[in-house]
Amino acid sequence: MQAYCVKCREKREIAEGQEVEMKGKGGKTRRAMKGKCPVCGTVMFRIMSA
Repeated sequence: MQAYCVKCREKREIAEGQEVEMKGKGGKTRRAMKGKCPVCGTVMFRIMSA
């Protein structure tokens, strides 16, 4: 899955990605993908569709 790296300013594939849950509106949970940029090592985060 691709996400935007803020440090590199490019879309890249997430390395070491894992799915996490975050709080959403109305007490619901939202799925997201969290991992690292393969080039610079910065944490990347992408909210996924329901």
